Amino acid sequence: MKANYLVCYDVREERRLARVYKYTKQRGIHIQYSVFYCRLTWQELIELKSGLKEIINENEDDIRIYPLPQEMKVLVMGCGDRIPEGVNIFLS
Repeated sequence: MKANYLVCYDVREERRLARVYKYTKQRGIHIQYSVFYCRLTWQELIELKSGLKEIINENEDDIRIYPLPQEMKVLVMGCGDRIPEGVNIFLS
């Protein structure tokens, strides 16, 4: 069964930042500068965490993975145009 996750990161060095972006982009939807929406199985989540851990410097970089509710309702304000599948959007 798949679950929804928000992956956010702050990576100091540009080379690592590019690698984190490329790695995460293969697994989710890029919704803001350092934020991805991912729909993953438990095994895919474990693989994501393991792969990111190999890329980052744990003393300098910060990655957070937030589980999201199964039925999400998102408020989009401004110019957001990337909408994950299965997400209800409320524009204001």
